[in-house]
Amino acid sequence: MSSSPDAIAVVPVVVARGSAFDRERWLTGAAVLLVVLLVVIVALPVGALVGQSFFDRAGAFVGLANFARYLDNPALVQSAFNSLGLAALSAVICTGIAYVYAYGLTLSCMPAKGLLRAVALVPLLAPSLLPAISLVYLFGNQGLFKGLLGGASIYGPLGIVLGSVFWTLPHALLILTTAMATSDGRLYEAAQTLGASRWRIFRTVTLPASRYGLIVAAMVVFVLVITDFGVPKVVGGQTGVLATDIYKQVVGQQNFQMGAVVGLVLLIPAVLSFLVERHVRSKQAAALSARATPYQPEPMKVRDRALLAFCVLTACGILVMIGMAVFASLATFWPYNLVPSFKNYDFSNMDGGGWGSYFNSLRLAVCAAVAGAFITFISAYFVEKPRHFGLLRELLNLLANLPLAVPGLVLGVGYIFFFISPSNPLRAIYGSMTILVVCTVAHFFSVAHLTSLTALRQLDREYELVSESMGVPFWRTLWRVHLPVALPTVLNVGGYFFVNAMTTVSAVVFLYSPQTTLAAIAVLNMDDAGDVAPAAAMASLIMLTAAIGRGVFALAGQWALKRTQAWRQR
Repeated sequence: MSSSPDAIAVVPVVVARGSAFDRERWLTGAAVLLVVLLVVIVALPVGALVGQSFFDRAGAFVGLANFARYLDNPALVQSAFNSLGLAALSAVICTGIAYVYAYGLTLSCMPAKGLLRAVALVPLLAPSLLPAISLVYLFGNQGLFKGLLGGASIYGPLGIVLGSVFWTLPHALLILTTAMATSDGRLYEAAQTLGASRWRIFRTVTLPASRYGLIVAAMVVFVLVITDFGVPKVVGGQTGVLATDIYKQVVGQQNFQMGAVVGLVLLIPAVLSFLVERHVRSKQAAALSARATPYQPEPMKVRDRALLAFCVLTACGILVMIGMAVFASLATFWPYNLVPSFKNYDFSNMDGGGWGSYFNSLRLAVCAAVAGAFITFISAYFVEKPRHFGLLRELLNLLANLPLAVPGLVLGVGYIFFFISPSNPLRAIYGSMTILVVCTVAHFFSVAHLTSLTALRQLDREYELVSESMGVPFWRTLWRVHLPVALPTVLNVGGYFFVNAMTTVSAVVFLYSPQTTLAAIAVLNMDDAGDVAPAAAMASLIMLTAAIGRGVFALAGQWALKRTQAWRQR
């Protein structure tokens, strides 16, 4: 029988079917676990917040009564209008500055592009509290340039807009430089051949080609500003906004139901902006042509010098804001004794958690970097690579993108309602470092997931077909093929989580305990206590740590790129 042709033909078929069955069972089980995980850390907390807005403090269902109370409170309604107006104004100003800056970096021949780009991205490493503190030292009651405001106060709409524009500028710049870098050189050549003027070329070629990037950048800045807590908390003064209202309702008054209502109100413009952004991104992708050729700008002295002056002036403004915070942190006693010292770095004598807060943030950043990079890579793999269970993969992708539409403050309040519920078996992690890690990973999940998804799309699905036909377990293909190719991206994603975990305030401000106070929370607490210089010191330390951590991850990514993708150069 062993020599029978029929027997020989039957054996591999049976093995292949068994292997395929095991493979699908394991893939399906792992994908279901990921869906459950995202439901628990994202969907259920948001659902808990929405549900809580329909109940009173005693737990009785009251329908829309809480929303009626909200509309009857003029201060809360005014805060909503303040948030919308200030966010829209900040988006217009920030997008305008970023557009000119991005134009100089991509469509001109001005010198020092690399340096100017690096300086413009520095605010990504700082918490939003840092520019607010710098504004206090620059234009506050004892500020260096208080007189330049002509009697106006930095504590209010002016301070909120200035601080918001500063820390959101890098986000808009990254989007716009990407949009302008895809400009089709053929359109410029055709316009020049037809004798069009420079202004006409800008109106008919440059602006239409970058309009999607402009809209997306404006939407991103709008959402970032309307959901930011740090800047209005420090320099908002008596100007109420939705972000600070949530904090006052939940932390100050322990009115969780009204906090849920304000959170739901904050969620509405964020979701609408997210939908607009997604629609615009799809239009932008469809507008790109496979035959497009990169545009190579030609030197124009007047234009290049004007753009260089603008970019240098903007970069100097960024450096002044950063430098002011660092200088204030080193001043012995502002403004009377400006001799440099490290007195303000003695956090053991300050309210807010001391050095323990800093090391807690370091732990959080490392844990979030490792856990976030791993989970987002796995989620991207299950969305992109398996050929079957399409509905499950679509659900996983939807849940992975959901955090983009959920502001950090809303997510944090949702975590309170979900994890303190007596019926929740995960209630024990509330107030621990674990919940801070989980919330941070959930908050920044979407961008990391999309980044990993892009990296995995470098590999054709033929690898899965070959491994499946040979009966190779999917985890072996994942470990030996996909991970090496995507490793540089995974490390960069780790750096993304590290920086955001060090600088974030919004989501975790509701979830820490006295034992898990974080550095960014310590900045907030020290500023509340009037210790502004130590707050500047801690903010500067956060920025330095984020820069070092990002550099370490970037170097590791470069090493991985050389070790795992040398085949691309052959």
